[in-house]
Amino acid sequence: MNTILRKSVLGIAGLAFTGGVFAGPVAAHAADTTHAAKPVAVTVQGDKLIPHGVQGEQSRIDLDDEQTANVKAIIAATKKAGMDERAAVVSIATALQESKLENLGHLGDRNDHDSQGLFQQRPSSGWGTVEQITDPEYSTTAFLKGLKQVDGWKDMPLTKAAQTVQVSAYPDHYAQWEQQAADLVAQHWNS
Repeated sequence: MNTILRKSVLGIAGLAFTGGVFAGPVAAHAADTTHAAKPVAVTVQGDKLIPHGVQGEQSRIDLDDEQTANVKAIIAATKKAGMDERAAVVSIATALQESKLENLGHLGDRNDHDSQGLFQQRPSSGWGTVEQITDPEYSTTAFLKGLKQVDGWKDMPLTKAAQTVQVSAYPDHYAQWEQQAADLVAQHWNS
């Protein structure tokens, strides 16, 4: 009986690990334009944008016009969903980690199964069709719908809130984008 129980526990742990690996982010496709950055002071909205302070070293990338347009689309979808600036920070940090704010289609051999779009959502996991999850408004709304279902998401560190929605194999990686996401929300929320 002890052997059966042990094998069952190991089997469940293996499934959980495999599920996390398969749901992990796709970052190998992007040129490594990331660089560590010291936290930058956020404007008056700082308490709303980063209520818990940043966790760990922060990364930062330079954005092109397409990535900036995706930031604006995420902010617009957040406002349309009736959510606040903190929700936009969580969303943008998540998209920075998952796709570097690039609306990714299928990446062939480099694809993480069928993950696509800004949030690397998967049609096979019920996020929507390929056309839907590669639409920035739809994919943001889907992410925010998941975020709303996380009890206490506003009172938890960004990386925990994002991980609860995304179920990534790399749960702590969202934290590195919090400062840049907050800066982008501060810059574009009222524009």
